[in-house]
Amino acid sequence: MSTVTYIPRPQIKYKEEIVPTLKEEFSYSSVMQVPKLQKIVLSQGLGAATADKKIVDYAVEELTLITGQKAVGTISKKDEAAFKLRKGMPVGAKVTLRGI
Repeated sequence: MSTVTYIPRPQIKYKEEIVPTLKEEFSYSSVMQVPKLQKIVLSQGLGAATADKKIVDYAVEELTLITGQKAVGTISKKDEAAFKLRKGMPVGAKVTLRGI
């Protein structure tokens, strides 16, 4: 068994480049004073998704390929007559990245 663990690229970039830059720029005396990222949310709204539900599936696949984490389709929370939208219709996709 190998004990090699995967470390996401954004996490490596944050620790090696961003933290030292912030520490220098704001004159922090400790690394613990530097703000941390708790989560990153990527979302994609799809106006044409009300007519064709396959568009949401393509958006989910795209976000999954970009982030390496399974995206989820989002649905509307309320009716909106101006957009011909009903409650529960698919309207986009999103993915939340944590632990970076």
